[in-house]
Amino acid sequence: MTGVPGELLAQTLAGVRPADPVALAAGRERQARLTKPPGALGVLEDVGTQLCGLAGTCPPPPPFPATVAVFAGDHGVHAQGVTPWPQEVTTQMVANMLGGGAAVSVLARLAGADVVVVDVGVAAVLEGRDGFAGLLARKVRAGTRDLSVEAALTRDEVVAALEVGILVARELVAAGTRCLLTGDMGIANTTPSAALVAAFTGREPAEVTGRGTGIDDAALEHKTAVVRAALVRHNPDQGDPVGVLAAVGGLEHAALAGYVLAAAALRVPVVLDGVIAGAAALAAAALAPDCLAACVAGHRSAEPGHTAALEHLGLTPLVDLGLRLGEGTGAVLALPLVRAAAAVLGEMATFDSAGVADASG
Repeated sequence: MTGVPGELLAQTLAGVRPADPVALAAGRERQARLTKPPGALGVLEDVGTQLCGLAGTCPPPPPFPATVAVFAGDHGVHAQGVTPWPQEVTTQMVANMLGGGAAVSVLARLAGADVVVVDVGVAAVLEGRDGFAGLLARKVRAGTRDLSVEAALTRDEVVAALEVGILVARELVAAGTRCLLTGDMGIANTTPSAALVAAFTGREPAEVTGRGTGIDDAALEHKTAVVRAALVRHNPDQGDPVGVLAAVGGLEHAALAGYVLAAAALRVPVVLDGVIAGAAALAAAALAPDCLAACVAGHRSAEPGHTAALEHLGLTPLVDLGLRLGEGTGAVLALPLVRAAAAVLGEMATFDSAGVADASG
């Protein structure tokens, strides 16, 4: 970390700045000259132009190589029965990811992306165990406290987790990554995600709490009640993002928020996954609104809280496949589209260069 807690976070926040207006204008102008009707490539044109503004150049650099960082953590609220899955599944799935057998592992191989798994808050001790070679051990604490009875984290723990995400992003970019993708693993993490989305958007818990791993109606009602009670207990102030994360967040949420902030400061695109990433992006945007210049919404999750988060952030998802797995799967599936958006601007002919007449004659 750094010698002074919060120093790295402050430095990163200071480095976040808006999209370059000159490069944005150049991107729009080039889009208009490509050999196609204006707007014919839809959202791809918006993403390509966004990449120009982020990089400060047109055409933008290719968003590749790419790496998915899967931030893993456990949650004290698991004790409230918000999911039927046992908590040890977090540890087991981390091993599955590192062994290459998880969905995100398969899809990342297909997309040509690397996967790193970051232990920011898994309840079990992972270091030194068979099958965990390659794990980034950055544990802040062994899981959060139960947000339904006390604050999930202290403010210092939130800052430490934010800085874990910042450091991981910095290390990946220094090693050559040019597109960051968000991933997550943590049984019960859709409960704090719903609480975070409600806190940052002002939506009612019933609007943003979903079925997670597929719970029935009775379990959903109970889960929603847990989220509602936590928000009443803590009354988080959306103007204090660190305080919101401390009250009802997860260690992976805080780390992902730091990862997003660092991507923005480094001028590298970050492709967001589902509701956990959406909740984290809400926290990041509350800390530094201009970080959204780096954010691409990979997909729309089936979780209702994700749609609420995307609407609040003003992000348009690239795909909508009804996914609700997490891990980074939706972000990885969207990666080829992000690469395509950059390639179109960099490689497609203009009307002038191809000798093609445009609509103006």
